[in-house]
Amino acid sequence: IITDHINLFPENPLRGKNYEELGPRFPAMTEAYDKRLVAVAEDIAAKKGIRVMKGVYVGTQGPTFETPAEYEYFRIIGGDAVGMSTVPEVIVANHAGMKVFGVSVITDLGGKDVTDVPTHEEVQKAAEAAQPYMMEIMRELIEREG
Repeated sequence: IITDHINLFPENPLRGKNYEELGPRFPAMTEAYDKRLVAVAEDIAAKKGIRVMKGVYVGTQGPTFETPAEYEYFRIIGGDAVGMSTVPEVIVANHAGMKVFGVSVITDLGGKDVTDVPTHEEVQKAAEAAQPYMMEIMRELIEREG
């Protein structure tokens, strides 16, 4: 469950002319991921026996797997997981005043001492294996909050 993010994308999706009717020029990002939705999702997971973890997502441009030094850097700056999506969408959603819940599947482990590099196919298989659990949490979260 994503509780916050670190934006390392080279561009911000809000650059350019701002239309006030769509949201403020500088939206607050102090609670980019709604704490209440996080708590509800944790409750759902606990009741269903689904193991979840919370953490900070680092958004990068990709498309590459990270180097051991990059993984170490992301850890040092406060990241728990890294991916190539989510952050721009969350920025825009907050700009529009939406409450956001974010979840990410950890498909492979990286770090300065990790030498086992997954294939793209292995990453896809790990995501497919987690999909039913994510759907279970999301379905009930929508039923409770929707």
